[in-house]
Amino acid sequence: MPSILVIEDELQIQEVLRTSLEKEGFLVIKASDGEQGLELARKDKPDLIIIDLTLPLLNGFDVTKKLRSQKDTNTIPIIILSASDDVTDKIIGLELGADDYLSKPFNPRELSARIKARLREVHRITNTNDSPLKWGELKITKESYSVFLAEQPLNLTVKEFELLVLFVTNPYQVFSREYLIQKVWGNLSGTGTRALDVHISHLRNKLKPLGPVLDSVRGVGYTFTHRPKN
Repeated sequence: MPSILVIEDELQIQEVLRTSLEKEGFLVIKASDGEQGLELARKDKPDLIIIDLTLPLLNGFDVTKKLRSQKDTNTIPIIILSASDDVTDKIIGLELGADDYLSKPFNPRELSARIKARLREVHRITNTNDSPLKWGELKITKESYSVFLAEQPLNLTVKEFELLVLFVTNPYQVFSREYLIQKVWGNLSGTGTRALDVHISHLRNKLKPLGPVLDSVRGVGYTFTHRPKN
C-alpha cells in the first residue's frame, strides 16, 4: 500500500485529503506544520509527499528545499497544494524541486490521478533492470536514481533524473518542448513549458563541470550535445 505524507495545517482540508486518499487505497500520514512534516518524512520515508505552502514553523517552500537537500528524501515525489494560483509561486516551487503543483480548491480525483502518475514514474524507473548508463564521466544507475559525475554524486530531482536519462539515451537528438513535457510530466501537468525550462536550467547548472551539454534549439526545444572524451 503506497504511503502519502500530507503536510497541511488546515484540519478540514487535511481530513478531506485523508478520506479521499484512503478511499483510493493509500496509507495517509498527517503533519500539521513544516517541522513535523520534515520529521515524519525522514522517519517514515513515504512514497509521495503533499505539501501546503502556508505552513506554521516552516513554510512549504522551506520544507521542499530541505527535503531535496537530504539524501534520504531527495527522490521522494513532491506535489505542492496551495491556495495561491500565482505563477511565481509555481515557478519557485518547481525550482526548489517539487514535481507538481495543484491549486486549491482542487478536485480530489485530479489529485489522485496526479499522485498515481508520479508513482508510476517512480515504479518504472526503479523496476528497470538495465545496466548503469555511462556517458563519458557520467554514470547513471536507474534502480537507485543515482548519478555520478567524475565519481562525484549529483543530487538530482526525479524530473531532472528522467530528463537526463532521456537525453543520454538519445544524444544529439532534438526534442520539442511538447514531447519532453509529455514524456516526463505526462498529460496531467498543467505547468506548461515554463516548468520544463526551469528543470533544464537546473540540470545544466548541475552538469556545468562537463561544459555546454544542453543546447536550446530556437522555436523547437532542446538537444544533448556533449561529446565524451573517452
